[in-house]
Amino acid sequence: MSELVKEFNDYREKMNDKILGDNNKIIKRIFNLDTNAFTEGALDVKTKELLGLVASTVLRCDDCIKYHLESSYKEGLSKEQVMETLSIATLIGGTIVIPHLRRAYEFWEALEAQDKNQ
Repeated sequence: MSELVKEFNDYREKMNDKILGDNNKIIKRIFNLDTNAFTEGALDVKTKELLGLVASTVLRCDDCIKYHLESSYKEGLSKEQVMETLSIATLIGGTIVIPHLRRAYEFWEALEAQDKNQ
């Protein structure tokens, strides 16, 4: 696994375990709502992940962008589909999101590289 992807996933898992381990009912419900919002429904999972990617980019949340990039990758979305989605996010978000676009592109490359190294 790419070191960039591994570091992100390891940190996310460690901190989520700590946060959820505190047994805060509100936090647990928010995490559950987030998980359930991205399951199959009237919209398919791929569409929901791309929507999450746009919103995360416009809101400039790098962790969220990485999460939705990896989920999109696992769902089988192509680089072209993801980059077109990021282009819309950049249009909507403006030039302020360009640094996030750079990191998103780097993370997507890391996702692709991990498959080549397996």
